[in-house]
Amino acid sequence: MKSSKDSGWNPYLAGSLTGVVAILSVWIGDKFYGVSTTFSRVAGMIEKYIAPERFATIEYFVRVAPRIDWQFMFVIGIFIGALISSITSKSFKWVAVPDRWRSRFGSSILKRALFAFVGGVIAMFGARLADG
Repeated sequence: MKSSKDSGWNPYLAGSLTGVVAILSVWIGDKFYGVSTTFSRVAGMIEKYIAPERFATIEYFVRVAPRIDWQFMFVIGIFIGALISSITSKSFKWVAVPDRWRSRFGSSILKRALFAFVGGVIAMFGARLADG
């Protein structure tokens, strides 16, 4: 629900610009943009650092080598762009438990973290299952 003081981006403009970026990504760079492979690669980089002997036995990382590439930079750009957008629209604020969450589930930060983690795992599992 949008409040009257929310001066965020118009969703039609943001969606249209996202579509233009997607088209240009394919047209100019011959790449479809996405982020799920990047999260797997980052997990591989962490695995390689923490347990290099185990890393060498994981078949997936032989096929999809963990590296910093254009997708990794795209994920960093998403974060930076979202931060700039929220700051310029004056909608940035630190909130441990958002009002919508509090009204629906209560004020427990631990409960929120657990649900967010489980939801993220389910979403990433689905994305990786679809090879996305």
